[in-house]
Amino acid sequence: MPTNQTLMSSSERSELISEMLRLAIAAGDVILEIYRQDFAIEIKKDASPVTEADKLAEEIIMTGLRNLDLNYEIIAEESISAGYKPKIRERPFFLIDPLDGTRQFIERNGQFTVNIALVEDGIPTLGVIHLPALQETYWTNESGGASKRSKDGSVTSIHCRKPNQDGLVVLATRSHNNSDTDAFLKKLNIAILDRCGSSLKFCRIAEGSADIYPRLGKTMEWDIAAGHAILVSAGGKLADIAGNPIQYGKVGFESPHFVAIGAE
Repeated sequence: MPTNQTLMSSSERSELISEMLRLAIAAGDVILEIYRQDFAIEIKKDASPVTEADKLAEEIIMTGLRNLDLNYEIIAEESISAGYKPKIRERPFFLIDPLDGTRQFIERNGQFTVNIALVEDGIPTLGVIHLPALQETYWTNESGGASKRSKDGSVTSIHCRKPNQDGLVVLATRSHNNSDTDAFLKKLNIAILDRCGSSLKFCRIAEGSADIYPRLGKTMEWDIAAGHAILVSAGGKLADIAGNPIQYGKVGFESPHFVAIGAE
């Protein structure tokens, strides 16, 4: 019996990647319009901030994905926060974080992203991450690898690197540091520690400019799915603290503590 991954032809997957890219960039354009203005900040029930940019970007992406008529469930951060109850069955589904790094958006430091992922058989297989302010885009390409479009418009294939013997370039969360993470970091041979925001961290490992990102705090599946797909396509790995694979589509959509690494 074919798996969900085989139900879509290679040309259909290529077209889907192109549409995911288009929607991420369109959402990013709207986010940038609001970023350059004064905007209101609301606080959700989980105490996290949300802005008009989050909501409008999600609407653009969800509308575009629905128009594809794939009959896949669409799970997006703000709709879940608003009370939507998705029905996950044994079929592919999309995971969307329309504005990952809302705190970075509010601080106007540029480290925020648009994230779209396709999950098949519980695993993210296609992913797009767009950085509107930095004008960079990362995605899983049609050949099974990963690509990056830089600010100058050039497109390159990206690959994870093997760690340098002199020490690791370690990425850590900018906004959610805790004692468990600090204890984990103390065990590493660190050459450079960079605290940065959003799924940008997955991109930096995928492109070979960093080595490891431990996250020993709460994340949701939409926070990491696109980054997971891109990282694996670039030759990296993401697993829970015990080294087990991470499955998606869990009740509540909360992710376990995890470690993302480059090439071993």
